[in-house]
Amino acid sequence: MSKAGADEGGAGGCGDSAKQLEAKDEKGGKLLSKPSAGSSWTKVSCPCCFSERVEPLVLVKLGGKVGPETKRWLIKVIGAPQKDGGAALLAHPGEDASGDIIVVSAPRCTLLRAAEELGLCKTYRSGDMEAFSYNDRDNFKDSDNMEVFLTLAERQYIVKYELDGLRVQRDLRIPGLPESRMLQKRDNIWQKLSSAGVVVDTFPLHNRKKLKDLGEAWYSGNQLAQPLDSVNDYFGSAVAFYFSFLDFYTWSLLTPAILGLAISYFSGEVKKEMVDSVSGSKVIINDDDSGPMISGHMLQAMFSMIWSTVFMELWKRRSSSLSYRWGTMNLAERFAEPRPNFYGDLGVNPVTGRVEPLFPEWKRDLRMVLVSVPVVGLFLGLVVLGMMCFYWGEAQVKQLHKDWNSLLSQALLYIPSVLHIVYTNMLGNVYRNVAQSLTEYENHREESAFENHLTAKILVFTFFNNFAVLFHIAFFKQDVPLLRKRLASLLIVSQLVNQVTEVVIPFLVDRFISAPHRTESEDDPKEDKFRNQRTLPVFPGLFAEYIELLVQFGYLSLFSCVYPLTAVLLLINNITEIRSDAYKICNLFRKPFSPPVANMGVWQVAFEVLSFVSVISNCWLLLLSPRLQELCREGGLSSTNVLLLAVFGEHVLILIKFIMAALIPDEPDWIRKKRDQMEYTSMQALKEQVNAISTDFIV
Repeated sequence: MSKAGADEGGAGGCGDSAKQLEAKDEKGGKLLSKPSAGSSWTKVSCPCCFSERVEPLVLVKLGGKVGPETKRWLIKVIGAPQKDGGAALLAHPGEDASGDIIVVSAPRCTLLRAAEELGLCKTYRSGDMEAFSYNDRDNFKDSDNMEVFLTLAERQYIVKYELDGLRVQRDLRIPGLPESRMLQKRDNIWQKLSSAGVVVDTFPLHNRKKLKDLGEAWYSGNQLAQPLDSVNDYFGSAVAFYFSFLDFYTWSLLTPAILGLAISYFSGEVKKEMVDSVSGSKVIINDDDSGPMISGHMLQAMFSMIWSTVFMELWKRRSSSLSYRWGTMNLAERFAEPRPNFYGDLGVNPVTGRVEPLFPEWKRDLRMVLVSVPVVGLFLGLVVLGMMCFYWGEAQVKQLHKDWNSLLSQALLYIPSVLHIVYTNMLGNVYRNVAQSLTEYENHREESAFENHLTAKILVFTFFNNFAVLFHIAFFKQDVPLLRKRLASLLIVSQLVNQVTEVVIPFLVDRFISAPHRTESEDDPKEDKFRNQRTLPVFPGLFAEYIELLVQFGYLSLFSCVYPLTAVLLLINNITEIRSDAYKICNLFRKPFSPPVANMGVWQVAFEVLSFVSVISNCWLLLLSPRLQELCREGGLSSTNVLLLAVFGEHVLILIKFIMAALIPDEPDWIRKKRDQMEYTSMQALKEQVNAISTDFIV
């Protein structure tokens, strides 16, 4: 990454002069329309970086009032060598110097150095994955062909990585801008240009041929398996891990779905309760001494506890295998540059010695305590308010049904649940925007810290917003029929809303709104096609998708014992979810930048927490099982003894859960060996470098 910004006279490319590049596509046509006189890619002199073909990776959209002088300066900054403080990238002005776009690519050396800095693993000549080393680059397979060696998503992210890392070497004035827009030493160039309106947008460009091939293999055909390697190549590991988890989770629902159908069909007790919950009548269970000792509810509860544990442990094994295959298992954990939106007083970093913005830790903590925590508490209070209104409405419609006893009053029984679901969804959407603003206000230095604090805020609210009512019904009111009806309402309404928002609305938007504006022809200039990609909305990220899966997993693992058809409804929904999500990311949004990741990050922790809570939830729901209560009465157990027995059983099951987690390693044995080999190879390489330096010093 560039550690300092370029001055106004920065040189271009990897060197000072070179033959001009003429970009051609795979069919021999030009990647960019023929440039005007004097327009070309910035120059390179490094022999290994020279190529007859330059691949446009990223488009920079400039403000409407940006003059040619400012644009020329920016192109020099982008193309300047890193030793002079530039990004060492390739830049093309588009049609001419007065246009409003800059197309950016990257030469081989810049890509390889960034790959080492990011800690990517690539295939070594032995066929194994090894942490990439720039000094050992010739021993890595296909290191001379960047389109094979690095994925498209990696190449585009590296461009963003270098642009975001541009910092000013010394105070300078931006040509064409007033003195008030002076850049101070160590300012982040890209952030300052964005705030000044010089850079309006920066986004990766779609490769239409690759996108079409991916769509045909992903959502257009009848295939069940997802092309995850192709998804990783085009959209990056962050997107690929989401779809891999969605795929793994969806097919893992088959077992609980089959069990739920069997229990619903063969258990007369469960069948009667489900019919009664739909009809709105109070559940009446007839004593039947000939019934089985273990009811359907008890079987479902025990299975949910075991299933959630095994599912998460198997997913972690799959995740580690994918991380190895995609070369992200050894990502560098280094003291990163400050994130672009980080601000503070300019000073010397006591750890790195660099001049950069500094922000006191106590001030950040004060903002979190005095602002973030109260605002989050306010929204949690709104959740409680909505829950109280739900109970009030539930009591009103029950009384109405008791007085009227008609089909209309029976239908009205579901109105409070539906209104409360709508309220919680709207509150959740508002809160996500508020959480984003709060985390920005806290001013975290590293991008990882920002993401972790934002995700923590969202997770706390999501858990409270989606499960508070269910926990209150189950453990305080101890009203199993109401819990079953509430869960059924959540599943049915949310699935209907999800199908409309995930399938119907995207199809209508693409068919009647987006498609008429995508009137491109083969003869259109490439610059116009690049500009058209900006008309698509920005990809909103995977936050909402992960939240949806997390809530689903909570319904299934925490409460499915009272509604065995939960897994069936989730399976049906998720089969369409895979294709609709794939369709949306390919057609309805701009291509997102995707940093390399080794796993799902904090989301994996959230799923594991729910898996642990499921043991406690299902144990206490078992106490409400009519069959278990009947067995306790027949055994002459007092309420205290039943409670002690439940606590003992809960602790035993938690112990079993930990034993199962320990018996299923997080990584396959071959992955562990590969990781050890990589660490040993890195140690040997470091030892050789130290010995070489010592020898040179002695000589």
